[in-house]
Amino acid sequence: MDEGSGCAHAAPKVFVVEDDAALLDGLERLLRLQGFAVEHCVSFSEAAAEVLAAEVDCVVLDLRLPDADGLQICRDIRAVSKVPIIMLTSSESEFDEVMAFGLGADDFVTKPYRPATLLARIQSVLRRQATTGTPVLEHAGVRLDMASGVVSYEGASRELSRNEQRILQLLLRNVGSVVSRQQIMADLWETDEFVDDNTLTVNVNRLRKALNAIGAPEDFVKTRRGMGYSV
Repeated sequence: MDEGSGCAHAAPKVFVVEDDAALLDGLERLLRLQGFAVEHCVSFSEAAAEVLAAEVDCVVLDLRLPDADGLQICRDIRAVSKVPIIMLTSSESEFDEVMAFGLGADDFVTKPYRPATLLARIQSVLRRQATTGTPVLEHAGVRLDMASGVVSYEGASRELSRNEQRILQLLLRNVGSVVSRQQIMADLWETDEFVDDNTLTVNVNRLRKALNAIGAPEDFVKTRRGMGYSV
């Protein structure tokens, strides 16, 4: 079985790393009512190991934990698994958000949050994980393998995060057309709730860095000011 794919589970399994007992209890009840299997962390210092051993479909990870660093836990999980990670934080610091996405988090939710909002975000990353489409998309020498999430150019390749892959997929399916920022955000987060515009900028910049790292043209992803992006 693929790491983090959760294919063997009858119901999607969510692993929650949260130190607030009341929030943890409420979230576990909500998820179980919605048909999810739920596990939670026993030892925050061993959180990454517990997540990997549980073979879950999604991780909800608090950024601020006693005797543990949520960002380091995210880094440790992402080093060996592509399981979707949703970061939670009581901080509105832009730095925390940028760091979380930089380490491979798939989404970022600020406390206090509405339970329905977090549930929608979990369902969204699970839908994106399960989405299948054209196995390979290609334009101007840049090739995206949808099955593996690997982008390649002239023999060099790199694995993309889910958000990077989603953005590139959307652009490659609309070659020659401008894809608006609003359209990309709706596709990424599938919610009517406001998403900080900077969050999208962070993800696009990460995609550009990944493309530059394999030698793709600097302007492969073009910014259309006041409109969006295109390839």
